[in-house]
Amino acid sequence: MELNEPADLFLKPKRDAAVQRRHPWVFSGAIGRVDDGGEPPKKGQLVAVRSARGEFLAWGHYSPDSQIRARLFSWDENARPDTRSFWQQRMARALDLRQQLLASPTTTACRVIYAESDGIPGLIVDRYADTLVAQFLTAGADARRAFFGELLWNEMQQRLPEIGPPVTLFERSDADVRDREDLPERTGLLRGEAPPERIEIREHGLAFHVDVRSGHKTGFYLDQRDNRRRLYEVVAQRAALGQKPEVLNVFAYTGGFGVYALAAGARAVTHVDTSADVLSAARENHRINGQDLGQVEAVTGDAFHVLRAFRQAGRRFDLIVLDPPKFAFTQRDVKSAARGYKDINMQALHLLEPGGLLFTYSCSGAISDDLFQKIVFGAALDVGRDIQIIGRMTQASDHPVLLTFPESAYLKGLICRAMD
Repeated sequence: MELNEPADLFLKPKRDAAVQRRHPWVFSGAIGRVDDGGEPPKKGQLVAVRSARGEFLAWGHYSPDSQIRARLFSWDENARPDTRSFWQQRMARALDLRQQLLASPTTTACRVIYAESDGIPGLIVDRYADTLVAQFLTAGADARRAFFGELLWNEMQQRLPEIGPPVTLFERSDADVRDREDLPERTGLLRGEAPPERIEIREHGLAFHVDVRSGHKTGFYLDQRDNRRRLYEVVAQRAALGQKPEVLNVFAYTGGFGVYALAAGARAVTHVDTSADVLSAARENHRINGQDLGQVEAVTGDAFHVLRAFRQAGRRFDLIVLDPPKFAFTQRDVKSAARGYKDINMQALHLLEPGGLLFTYSCSGAISDDLFQKIVFGAALDVGRDIQIIGRMTQASDHPVLLTFPESAYLKGLICRAMD
């Protein structure tokens, strides 16, 4: 049986409420049985999700090795799902949302498709200038890898006439989530020309080099684009008053926040990261923007240890950015992740000058906004400092949040001011 010929997936009695509310995940514990004419469904196969009484509920893709057993994408029984025209319409809808961003001459990198939030479960696509980078993260998306790649390539060829169509479609299906789908890591060229070692992009007019072959995620943290701009505005306001801040950028990666800070008039930037290679890339990003490398310090080491050493040395900063990697991958990780977030925020608050600002983030979807605020509160209490929240941040608009899928809202941030 072909993948687009559906099997029937029957839920257990009284386990259909989430599907009725259009949540796109069906967990293994909610499933009664799967019927494919006596054969087990194939990995990634189309399934018609039905209630225990046999009533149609939704269309989805089957993931037999995952706790999320089906990923749903349509609740219309009369639709013709899993066809070329169906997925063309979904991709066109996603690109329509981002058309203004795609046409921007000052920002040449963005998220093009955001999985469930765009109605295409398991597919992530990012654009870096003339290069597209795709991740196929679920059984359904992986089984349609070549098909989705073709549709995406054709659609994007028509969308970028002014700044030029893409010349590369590169795969980075090497995220940890594929392990939970029992899918091997896969990277390599899908279409077009092999990507260069470094791709130069623009973001709000600033230049960055991106390594799409082996950089974090697909090469750059696109979700922080608007928050980097927010930091620029804050630094520029202080610099205009003659208060040029000294900035500490922790978990710096390739220096995005630091580049924005110097562009806005910061006095100096100190980057901290465990990788000497990414810190070298950060210095290169400062260089290509014409910034003075004498204002840039790069410290290689574990952030927790480095910040403690800074405290012992009596160092202080006017603005600190904490952008750590994901500490909590599942609900089981929340308690230990909360300890990690509290510790790193405590160390930062020890280093913050009176009246200074802390830009602090969590990209762990399992850590709620409310819990994150409580963690920062606990850190401030233990350090003995009075802190005001003067701003809240989230992921950029090309990472939209589907209301029926709250898990798509993963990035949260606070701008905190030390009152003392």
